[in-house]
Amino acid sequence: MSEIILHHYPMSPFAEKIRSILGAKGLHWQSVIIPRIMPKPDVVALTGGYRRTPILQIGSNIICDTALIARKLDALSDSTSLYPDHCALSAEALAAWADTFLFQSAVPLAFQPEVVAKTYAGREEEMKAFVADRAAMRVGSPTPRMPFTEAKNNFLLALTRFEAQLSAGSPFLLGDAPCIADFSLYHPFWFIATKPVVDKIFDDFPAIQRWMKTMAELGHGDSTELTSAAAIEIAKSSDIVTSSRTSVLPGFEPGEQIVVQPTDYGIDPVVGELLYVDELEVALKRQDDRCGMVAVHFPRVGYSIRKPE
Repeated sequence: MSEIILHHYPMSPFAEKIRSILGAKGLHWQSVIIPRIMPKPDVVALTGGYRRTPILQIGSNIICDTALIARKLDALSDSTSLYPDHCALSAEALAAWADTFLFQSAVPLAFQPEVVAKTYAGREEEMKAFVADRAAMRVGSPTPRMPFTEAKNNFLLALTRFEAQLSAGSPFLLGDAPCIADFSLYHPFWFIATKPVVDKIFDDFPAIQRWMKTMAELGHGDSTELTSAAAIEIAKSSDIVTSSRTSVLPGFEPGEQIVVQPTDYGIDPVVGELLYVDELEVALKRQDDRCGMVAVHFPRVGYSIRKPE
């Protein structure tokens, strides 16, 4: 198996979700630090347009979206599954809710003017660029940003309910070991807990604070630094490895040109040749001048698959 390469930046909440999974799984990985905002020429060379953070690279296979990245990492480890049989549906449903609704509730809290000003004190031009970049990501999005009052109410309600659940005795949300639900809830909480002013929201939730400390103690695993240029060369020198060349989607056959793009925000399309599509993921093959032939993988949920117009 090729080395696990994570393209990320330190303050990315979704990257923290994956870094924590790598720690829990005890996996060695290579760390490529990417820009927080566009342009991201090396990322786009690998993905064909997808710009969200993080992305996972294994040779010339490029895995997008943490919902799918988590599944790939789970399959690479012999440790306890993130999707335990006794609560797989509950864990996946809770994870999906946290990655979307809860995170969308956290964003307005983190982007309060006072929070942003303190976070970027002395770096006002960087702050303006970051805010403009995130606004650009939402152009064309069918889900506008949640109003602050609603977001704060939703976030506090989530804290109250999870405080009660964690106070019942289990060290993790659905049992004695962390599952995908724990990691998906952890990153929106971590996102807020690392911000000035708004971090005080956790003061009245001791069980959540204990759980977050336990999650943080899982660490990030063993990593070594890798340059973005080196990651590009690894992709270029590697062969695409896939376990399937079939399609369960009527009207879409391997070898046909397809377009895949997110349906919520950051809806940059990726065009390529369909490799396979199953119930969980879709993979397409594309050629890039810099990184050669790569396979780009997306989850089925939250993404549209269509033919070029």
